[in-house]
Amino acid sequence: MGSRQVSSSAAEWQGKRVTVAGLGVSGVPAARVLHGLGARVTVVNDGDDERARAQAAELQAEGVTVRLGDGDTLPEGTELIVTAPGWRPDKPLFAAAEAAGVPVWGDVELAWQLRGIDGRAPAPWLAVTGTNGKTTTVRMLASILEAAGLRTAAVGNIGVSLLDAVLGDEEYDVLAVELSSYQLHWAPSLRAHSAAVLNLAPDHLDWHGSMEAYAADKGRIYEGNTVACVYNAADKATEDLVREADVEEGCRAIGFTLGTPGPSQLGVVDDILVDRAFVPDRQKQAQELAQVSDVNPPAPHNIANALAAAALARAFGVEPAAVREGLRNFRPDAHRIAFVAEVDGVAYIDDSKATNTHATEASLAAYDPIVWIAGGLAKGATFDELVARSAERLRGVVLIGADRALIREALTRHAPQVPVVDLDRTDTGAMAAAVREAARLARPGDTVLLAPACASMDMFVNYNKRGEAFEDAVRALAAGDA
Repeated sequence: MGSRQVSSSAAEWQGKRVTVAGLGVSGVPAARVLHGLGARVTVVNDGDDERARAQAAELQAEGVTVRLGDGDTLPEGTELIVTAPGWRPDKPLFAAAEAAGVPVWGDVELAWQLRGIDGRAPAPWLAVTGTNGKTTTVRMLASILEAAGLRTAAVGNIGVSLLDAVLGDEEYDVLAVELSSYQLHWAPSLRAHSAAVLNLAPDHLDWHGSMEAYAADKGRIYEGNTVACVYNAADKATEDLVREADVEEGCRAIGFTLGTPGPSQLGVVDDILVDRAFVPDRQKQAQELAQVSDVNPPAPHNIANALAAAALARAFGVEPAAVREGLRNFRPDAHRIAFVAEVDGVAYIDDSKATNTHATEASLAAYDPIVWIAGGLAKGATFDELVARSAERLRGVVLIGADRALIREALTRHAPQVPVVDLDRTDTGAMAAAVREAARLARPGDTVLLAPACASMDMFVNYNKRGEAFEDAVRALAAGDA
């Protein structure tokens, strides 16, 4: 199936009995879209709290049936389930659907099926997944596409509804699409123009059941690609997923590397991002795309993100000058390797978004020497491998949060020479104390890095609030108020 093929017509939805599983950011718009197409929609939801009742009341006023407090029973006559991406595959609702031969789609699959239903030519999708770096790469990609003069948007798991992009008033030439493993699990017929898997590390294993199942869901992004499957040459698992994918004839495997690229790869030579994939003679030619200094910030894992974004853009025919301009125009989101201030010759970096060990290892690899602020909710993670690989870079460590003992034990095993300050507190004021302790350990030329390797909810509402607390503490330190 080509990426521009239209999969659905409005007539198919008239009177179709569709169950939408879950209210919230995906369920409510899906229910509205389906109801507007003439489907007979029933929404089922596990919760029956105040927010759910308010959403239900709005949908019921529009003519949608809503059933609260029971998300496990399959409504009679259901012909299709459209589920929120976070609903686990082992829920009884889905077992009942399988027994009844009822297909289950996610909101991404629904958006894919509804492309072109309004008569417009559907925009091709350039899709990105991976354990870390997805949002940054998709936003870089959108910036490059915009620099090329294309009408585009960064959509999907990035927080912008694909349904809105597919059915809204705006017309696009191409979409930069971030996809999570949950979304890919429920998107059986998605066929992207080109797609990238940035990296693979254990994550969400409680949902998927195993690393193999998690990787298989990530690999779905390559199925049916028409032009390019972009993989990480430093992460063999991503290349293996390309080998296993069933793609359109002529679709190419394109690698990206932080080293010198081989044929059909993008890489780095003398601080220049170069392309040996989309050139007339891949054996003998290399096309300059940008300088490393054009990437903001030029940390190694962010350069990898830039190369992946460039590969997808080049697969879509974007010229080198637009790659450079797009990377120069890109500004990273807050709390992602963000420079906060330099105080007494020490740089303070906020990477509160590093909520797992894989992201934190990439962050630690970008600086040397480091005073590391870490800790929070471990989510079942172990820290031995992270600490062992990063030990030589560490000047000192300041630990906060509920599961800090797990990191402390890994430091004792693998970095016994590194001084550790263990702050036995989980209140929000602990961050100011952590910054003061980090400043005491640091020397001019060092970097104090907040890269917690843990979730934030033991102390903060989210990683944004954690990062803001760090930045506030650093500014107080710079002003002499700490």
